[in-house]
Amino acid sequence: MTPNARLVRGDLHSVPGDVREALEAVNVPSYAIAPTGVILWVNEAAKRLVGDVRGRHFTTVVATEETRRAREHFARKVAGTEKVTDAPVVLLGADGERIDVEISSVPLREGHRIVGVFGQIANIEAAPAPAPPPHLTPRQVEVLHLLQHGASTEQIARQLHLSRETVRNHVRHLLKALGVRTRLEAVAAARQLPN
Repeated sequence: MTPNARLVRGDLHSVPGDVREALEAVNVPSYAIAPTGVILWVNEAAKRLVGDVRGRHFTTVVATEETRRAREHFARKVAGTEKVTDAPVVLLGADGERIDVEISSVPLREGHRIVGVFGQIANIEAAPAPAPPPHLTPRQVEVLHLLQHGASTEQIARQLHLSRETVRNHVRHLLKALGVRTRLEAVAAARQLPN
């Protein structure tokens, strides 16, 4: 069979490039969990959502009322009796905030053995953000919102259809307006300002 014929059939092995590297970089939070329930890997998007939770049990990232159901789905996947789970769940973010999400997860197989669970997170709905500081311009508010979600200069430029230099200027003005020196300080300062 020719490579083009495999592509038409949708054969994943014929996809060129490094799929693992793509999973690291994609802006869809993704994760892998060992059969013991320990989180083995999270990509950068997942780290922005829940923090670097590698080495922790997956139930530490799930809201208390969701723990039993999450354990049951996980156990069925590890046992091989559940092929896919598409379900809403409440996660605990890096700062302890509750985040409503949809999770799609599948068993990870190596030959006939299940060696873990892989999943992705979608439809992320965090609690409403506090009102922005009133002394910021509308563009500074947009930039601050994107910084709060971990966006880089390049990502902000793409999102707002601006040049990188224009974004850098907006960030500089935002930092000055908030009286801080770094982007991280800006995010922290915005959380502490009264509405």
